[in-house]
Amino acid sequence: MGDVRDDVRAFALSLPEAVEDFPWGESVAKVRGKVFVFLGGSSAEGGRITVKLVESHAHALSVEGAEPTRYGLGRSGWVTVPLESAEVAVDVLRDWVEESYRIVAPKRLVAELDRR
Repeated sequence: MGDVRDDVRAFALSLPEAVEDFPWGESVAKVRGKVFVFLGGSSAEGGRITVKLVESHAHALSVEGAEPTRYGLGRSGWVTVPLESAEVAVDVLRDWVEESYRIVAPKRLVAELDRR
C-alpha cells in the first residue's frame, strides 16, 4: 500500500510549484500556499487521500469507503478516498489529484501544466 501512497505523493509533488507541507502533522501537497491534496494515514493504516473534485466528485463518492470530507469541507467538493480500494487504479487517483490541483492552482500554473 505504501507504493500507492508514495506514487500519488510523487505525482502530486511533480505538478508545477507543488510543495509538501505538514500542517496538523499530516502530509499535504500545496500550490501557492493552498492545499490541493491531503495524503492522510500511514501505509500501515491503509492510507487515504482527500481531494477537491467537481467533474469526478460523484465517481469518487461511489468508491466503497469514500465519503465527503469532514469539518465542512465536503460541502465545498472535498472527498476522502481510501487508497486500498480495489475499485480505484493508481491512474484514477492521479487524475483526481490533478483535477484537484487544477481547481486550486492559479490559472497561470494550470496553463503551464497544459503546456507540459
